[in-house]
Amino acid sequence: MQSLNTAAPDRKRAHGGLADTGSADRYVEAVDIVKVFEGDHGIVRALNGISFRVGAGERIGILGANGSGKSTLIRILAGVLQPTSGEVRRGLSLSWPLALGGGFEGELTGYDNVRFLARLYGLPFRETFDYVADFSELGRHMYMPVRFYSDGMRMRLAFALSLAMNFECYLIDEVILVGDRRFQLKCRDELFSKRSACGMIMAVHDAGTIKEFCQSALILKGGRGRVLRDLSLAERIYGAL
Repeated sequence: MQSLNTAAPDRKRAHGGLADTGSADRYVEAVDIVKVFEGDHGIVRALNGISFRVGAGERIGILGANGSGKSTLIRILAGVLQPTSGEVRRGLSLSWPLALGGGFEGELTGYDNVRFLARLYGLPFRETFDYVADFSELGRHMYMPVRFYSDGMRMRLAFALSLAMNFECYLIDEVILVGDRRFQLKCRDELFSKRSACGMIMAVHDAGTIKEFCQSALILKGGRGRVLRDLSLAERIYGAL
């Protein structure tokens, strides 16, 4: 089955990751993002002045040691978290994080979750459902409550739904390929080959993945960030962290 040939979502504000209404700037931009958390041991500055820009067809990888703020940054870009200061400018329709399988209503079936999101994004339900069911290969599980899904099944559903929405920029948080080897190759082809015109922001542990698929890298350390276009240099810096 071919990907849904729908236009990008119509800029509704129902989801934090959608493009801003009327934006003429065709890119996603993080502008001086700061995120501070307060805990039992005091204040932690997880992100401190992070800035970068990604346009259509551009891919940037986010590299950093555990706890460097990769997932925090992805969630701020998606609108799941709010920055302490700074802003995210969304001139492209932006997906939810592809590894985020927890955003479904657990008491609803996969079928009902697709119906709800299709209505929210203004997409034809039957075409959307057929695509998601076909790509996810969940079969009869589409008619079971999502709370009974394994983590892998949730991620298949989230991945397929993200593709069905035809976002202009995809957020990828750590896990980009799910399922067995055959399904992983299917995901890789759909995401990196068929959607080469889409922007992508990828937070992964493997610098080799960044070198293979991205044009630039954002290195995070101690809340600070540096964007590099020399991916071999980025790999060496990451290896030394």
